[in-house]
Amino acid sequence: MLTTFLLIIIFAVVALSAWRFLDHRTDREVMHRLMSMQPVPPPACFDPGMTADLPEPAQRYFLYTIKPGTPLYRVAKISMSGRFGMGTRTKPGYLHMTATQILAMPVGFIWKMRARHGLMTLSGSDSECWTRFWLMGLLPVVRKGGDLDHKRSAFGRYVAEAVFWTPAAVLPGPGVSWEQVDTDCARLTVKHQDLVQSVDITVAPDGQPTRVRFDRWSNANPDKQHRLQPFGGYLSEFQSFAGYRLPTHVEAGNHFGTDHYFPFFVADVTDVVFP
Repeated sequence: MLTTFLLIIIFAVVALSAWRFLDHRTDREVMHRLMSMQPVPPPACFDPGMTADLPEPAQRYFLYTIKPGTPLYRVAKISMSGRFGMGTRTKPGYLHMTATQILAMPVGFIWKMRARHGLMTLSGSDSECWTRFWLMGLLPVVRKGGDLDHKRSAFGRYVAEAVFWTPAAVLPGPGVSWEQVDTDCARLTVKHQDLVQSVDITVAPDGQPTRVRFDRWSNANPDKQHRLQPFGGYLSEFQSFAGYRLPTHVEAGNHFGTDHYFPFFVADVTDVVFP
């Protein structure tokens, strides 16, 4: 009986390890596919005249985030560290995390992370197709996605993050439009296939984006029911990367602007490249 039990344990470990290996391989394939969407040959360069017909806050945003003459790269690789909350506002349960993200709005994204708290580790990836996390690198604890609810929620995330890290991807064009909300806020709307997402961007007098807010399709609520609810965050500590001025500190979470706001995502960017 002991031998049988040990054989079962060994088989389970091998099977789970193989499953985890397949996840890693799929992550790499998606990363390479998204990076291959970078315009080749090098794209056109930014001209402030491209923003002439936009609302004034949107013009300020682009003139702050993109230096004239900068190639309009639409795909970015972002390296980050920070905290990832697994709990609630009162008990955030933050884990220390490091992550790499490939952002290719409007097509998709992948965020590959590793987090820890003491001896406990959590790792996995998030994309427009799935969310899947592993405990201790061996036990699958979250596996969801593959449905319209997940796709719609993910679309909100990576449209908003394009405002952070790939401003060239939100220049006006097919499927991308802007309108004025007030003197310091503009609304971006992106349409892609059957998805539509609007994001409000608040800018400082010099054009620095300071916060984003949007209605996100989410089930992060006591009822665990998918519905539109406020999501957003704050941007700060801007640095220059290859002609782009981008935030290196981002705090974001559900129920933004309410008493229930919980910034479960607190990231410090260590590098942004345009592969």
